[in-house]
Amino acid sequence: MKHRKRPPEQDDLLRPRLVDLIDMRHELVKLAALIDWDFFEREWAGFFPSGTGRPATPPRLVAGLMYLQHLHRLSDEAIVERWVENPYYQHFTGEIFFQHQPPIHPSSLSRWRDRIGDEGAEWLLTKTIEAGRSSGVVDDDSLSRVSIDTTVMEKNIAYPTDARLYEKARAKIVALAQEAGVQLRQTYARKAPLLAAQVGRYAHARQFKRMRKALRTLKGYTGRVMRDLRRQMDLIPSGAFRETVLDTLVLVSRLLHQPIKGGGKIYALHEPDVDCISKGKARVRYEFGTKVSIATTIDEGFVVGMRALPGNPYDGHTLAEALEQVEILTDQRPELAVVDRGYRGHGVETTRVLISGSKRGLTPALKKLLRRRSAIEPEIGHMKTDGRLARCPLKGTRGDAVFAVLCGCGHNLRKILNHIRKLLTRLLAMIIEAIAASALMKTENTHSYLFHPG
Repeated sequence: MKHRKRPPEQDDLLRPRLVDLIDMRHELVKLAALIDWDFFEREWAGFFPSGTGRPATPPRLVAGLMYLQHLHRLSDEAIVERWVENPYYQHFTGEIFFQHQPPIHPSSLSRWRDRIGDEGAEWLLTKTIEAGRSSGVVDDDSLSRVSIDTTVMEKNIAYPTDARLYEKARAKIVALAQEAGVQLRQTYARKAPLLAAQVGRYAHARQFKRMRKALRTLKGYTGRVMRDLRRQMDLIPSGAFRETVLDTLVLVSRLLHQPIKGGGKIYALHEPDVDCISKGKARVRYEFGTKVSIATTIDEGFVVGMRALPGNPYDGHTLAEALEQVEILTDQRPELAVVDRGYRGHGVETTRVLISGSKRGLTPALKKLLRRRSAIEPEIGHMKTDGRLARCPLKGTRGDAVFAVLCGCGHNLRKILNHIRKLLTRLLAMIIEAIAASALMKTENTHSYLFHPG
């Protein structure tokens, strides 16, 4: 069932309040005041339609943990551990008194991400945009000019080779058969791992004829085990486990019959929807993950749209969806979008699109904005180095969609915190200058009194 509102806390003589322990000028305290936390309590309550059961975790706690997690590039376990140690984290998530026990189990964050989906994650991004407006990081005029680009968010998989995939498929089928109590004719538990290692040695020695022969043998081992379990499916009672076995057999059958070249290939058994994307990089020829569309303001580099694009679509075909998301999140349609040459043939008519390399009909102001197109590249780099965009640990296309939006939330929060730090530094400098000027005036007055007593 949905959460219950926390009753007002009474003063405790043995426990001081967090506001009495922390510095209220801290950047996280300022950031917490900029976010509309009541919005999550209203909107996320709809994800809990049941009227019975244990009340859900407070939405502000979960939203704050997700913000802090992607702000500081932390895992689910790490953010819960640091929450216990850091009073500023606890104040950010709405606690009144300092807590000495973890608020939730780390697995609760996974269940919350599954429940809110990409729609709830976009609400998190919307509130960071509103916080950016309130703090002065981004203004309404700059929201009408955006820069859009795509990047690859890699998944947590090893480099795919046929030998490794066949061996993992065989081991997975054997494990399922043992769990179901099915006796296979032969499991190849001794031959298959040795042959998979030998395939790598043949490839290293450039003995490709022997490598292909060993690969065919290894593929045959996997196929025999798969067909053996398929013939004995009647021994497995109906239920969730039977469905898991059937899904695994279908997946392994796809793996064994997939062509050498072409799309729709399986590169990982635990992530069958991973795409092989070539972005023309000299250091990394292929990247295995999901394409992500990113929309930022041209002036500040503030993220106003972020969406995962499974299936590796053409960049030009994704521009309309990216502009639609920006309009939904910011409540205004961008008047100008600056893109690279991969967006040629986009077909967008409601927004003016400037493609890199265009020269006709450009005013000096538009030329200046077009030169700013490449400013989105370092923003993407910061999302991968300072944030978590470089590697997605969540499972499936649904996990990709949620994780991409949360990475945009973390980037916006880092922008807001940098702005707050600059304001605090500027305010401190002004105070120091005022104190120095006051001391100088007192010194001058003392000197004038000593030398001119009359």
